[in-house]
Amino acid sequence: MRYVVEVHLKPEVSDPEGAAILQAARALGFDFLSDVRVGKSFEIEVKEGTEEKELEVLSDKLLVNPVVETFRIRRDDD
Repeated sequence: MRYVVEVHLKPEVSDPEGAAILQAARALGFDFLSDVRVGKSFEIEVKEGTEEKELEVLSDKLLVNPVVETFRIRRDDD
């Protein structure tokens, strides 16, 4: 079974990489963008019977800096 953990900066945390992408996109004429926020995702294969709560603990302890980031876990059925 596969899960995806999506990690994003909290809204109140500045995102310099997103700001740079926004600036570059506007310079290329993509002026329809109002904001860009960059995140990361982890594709995780788990053993059958693994509970989502275990992924929450893994994410909180290893994948995410809870001071500045949030995460969302979703099952990837593809």
